Amino acid sequence: MIGTIRKHQKWLWLVLVPIVIITFVLYFSPYQRAPEFGDATELGTLAGRRITQREFHQALKEVRLRYLFTHGEWPGKDRLAQQLGYDEERETFHRLVLLHKLQELEVNVSPEAVARVAREVLRSYRRGAAATLDAFEREVLRQGGMTREDFQRFLRNELAIQQLANLAGLVGSLVTPDEAKALYRYENEEVTVALALFPFTNYLDRVQVSVDEARQFYSNHLARYEIPERVQLRYVRWDLTNFLSDADAELASLTNAAALVRFGLIPDAPQATLRFTNLDAVIEAIYQQRGTNFYSDAASPQEAKQQIREELRHAAALRAARKKAVEFASALFDLEPLRAANLDKLAAESNLTVRVTTPFDRRNPPAGLDVGEAFLTAAFNLTDDNPFTEPVVAADGVYVLALDKRFPPEIPAFEAVRERVIDDLRYQRALALAHEHGAEFHKTLTNGMAQGKTFAAICTSAGVKLVFPQPFSRRTRALPEVENLVPLLLLKDTALKTGVGNVSEFVPTPTGGFIVHVQDRLPVDVKRMEAELPEFIAMLRRSGQDEAFNMWLRAQAQQLLRNTPLARRAPDAGATSSSAR
Repeated sequence: MIGTIRKHQKWLWLVLVPIVIITFVLYFSPYQRAPEFGDATELGTLAGRRITQREFHQALKEVRLRYLFTHGEWPGKDRLAQQLGYDEERETFHRLVLLHKLQELEVNVSPEAVARVAREVLRSYRRGAAATLDAFEREVLRQGGMTREDFQRFLRNELAIQQLANLAGLVGSLVTPDEAKALYRYENEEVTVALALFPFTNYLDRVQVSVDEARQFYSNHLARYEIPERVQLRYVRWDLTNFLSDADAELASLTNAAALVRFGLIPDAPQATLRFTNLDAVIEAIYQQRGTNFYSDAASPQEAKQQIREELRHAAALRAARKKAVEFASALFDLEPLRAANLDKLAAESNLTVRVTTPFDRRNPPAGLDVGEAFLTAAFNLTDDNPFTEPVVAADGVYVLALDKRFPPEIPAFEAVRERVIDDLRYQRALALAHEHGAEFHKTLTNGMAQGKTFAAICTSAGVKLVFPQPFSRRTRALPEVENLVPLLLLKDTALKTGVGNVSEFVPTPTGGFIVHVQDRLPVDVKRMEAELPEFIAMLRRSGQDEAFNMWLRAQAQQLLRNTPLARRAPDAGATSSSAR
């Protein structure tokens, strides 16, 4: 269930982080498809030995699994991969280097360690609910062309790579307290600023768009208005809410932690928890096991524990719903001949309601349904020869789907999207005016300040919007008062490069633009620095270890991959891959 993985990606990554702390550095390249080579000789050599097709494709599978567990989606289906230029060929060759070094240095991992991590992944897969390896293979791995053997090999190699990373990156973990203090001051020094803002919305009333202009804009940007391929489904749903009473009964019967362990609702409990005799105590055990930071959005421990209770309740309800759905699906697939109309026939016999979705595309679920990526993937895999899905678990219930209609991509008539085209053209012209005004005002600003006028007075006189955000530093992660107006990273980069008392250049943005006036730089709070320094030093040492390992891997790759197709590519081919650290 890729949708489940994406939804709970944070928890999955928390499981995998202890395995390997590899940094993900993606380099920009147009390569986005699986490498295809005619025979083993085209793969070249590694350390003087021919790379076989079998070992290359095994490494390729591990690269794809690594992407899945990091981003919550298979690389071939993830828009992020395309945006970042994810390079699967380079990833695979670098994975081969790592695997070679594991063998050369005889780095081994115990089967018990692999099994432990596999159990953690399966538990996190459904946020603590029971999940078997069979279900994980069927619902997740097969969607990417993987098997359980690929999954187990991937985990074993990830654990081994962690050992290798710890060894190769050891020198990078050496950070002195004085170095850490200097870096802490650099990261935490705050600035106070004033912002002059030029939002495009201030210029919309100056823009007039005729129908002829809009029609011309539409003709020049047809691809922008294309309606993608869509499908319409018939479905039977076993609503989550209909099974909550069953879930309550099941949870009430679980009178101790050992029972929850047996049903896979929590990991192996320490011996001390076996004395627990009520669900509240078990929830307390789960809360302590996961840690308080896991529920950072909860206002109190009581609210976090209520979330755990609801998780267990919903998971139990979905299990009960899926059991009913499996019974229905088994009977459905037994009907001959196999055709979509069988869904309505069996549903009527089973006293179930068949509903029809609105047409929807691959990126947007049908209106009114709380479903995710697994639903969308299953829907677009349906064909006339394969008209049904196995039960698909979603947030609001369990579905069995049948193909109703398929709609090919189409370009809508101008009249159908007329208002949208006009809005797009008005936005484009208003944005151009904002950029033009911002650049002109920068000249007025610098001339006025040279004459002794203040930044605020010049802005007020010109009717330019002023904002005074809270002080911020390089480590600031949120600045709510301006984030809807200015990209935070761009603001920090601009302000921290501008001297005290100076103004930045006009900085254009997709929503307008801004000019920063840096008013002051604030000294670091010494007491706070002393309190936070131990954790900061630990973070620096981990980061240094990663960097040292990446440098080591680059050197190994340049040496070992000289006789491969990768070495004959662009000069950046030796760059560190995302499968490195």
